[in-house]
Amino acid sequence: MQVDVLNIKGEKTGRSVDLPDEIFGIEPNDHVIYLAVKQYLAAQRQGTHKVKTRMEVKGSSKKLHRQKGTGGSRKGNLRNPLYKGGGTIFGPKPRDYDFKLNYKVKGLAKCSALSYKVKENNLVVLEDVQLEVPKTRDFTGILKSLQADRKKILVLTGDDNTNFYRSFRNLPNVQGYQFNDMNTYDIVNSNVVLVTESAVKKIVEDVKDVSAN
Repeated sequence: MQVDVLNIKGEKTGRSVDLPDEIFGIEPNDHVIYLAVKQYLAAQRQGTHKVKTRMEVKGSSKKLHRQKGTGGSRKGNLRNPLYKGGGTIFGPKPRDYDFKLNYKVKGLAKCSALSYKVKENNLVVLEDVQLEVPKTRDFTGILKSLQADRKKILVLTGDDNTNFYRSFRNLPNVQGYQFNDMNTYDIVNSNVVLVTESAVKKIVEDVKDVSAN
């Protein structure tokens, strides 16, 4: 699949890159996307919620009155969950909400999400940008040229470009990673995926290496 490479002004450079169909042109699988997003969001939960049981709240352990003969209900002590200030029945305890998802399922989910972006024409290949100093204004100008300044943007780079990354890290609508660190949730949650030319080259190399093996 051939895609034009754009410059920082949003204009075609005259070059094009070949996006591997194994990643950007598959038939999307909605269920694996759902599983990957669910697993990512579950892993973000802290799970530190905690309530006290009847063994942990303060109060006397003395039985309030005898078991039989009073005409009333059977009662234990003041820490009984039925009383105000008593323990909580079946309350939440600290736990880990994360669950295991197979490596191949995660990979299929990413490819499915990227394929959706390509089908919707929401994937843009940008030439490699080398900034001398990090400037948010410069990156904002790039987004305006691409008519994407009012959208949620996911930036995928090939190398660790520090100045480029620092130029958008404080923008609330922009998220960025190296291509290997991306996740399905951020792809689905973005309106436009911005891929640098060096990232595409690495993707092609990885696909060739897998095919050769």
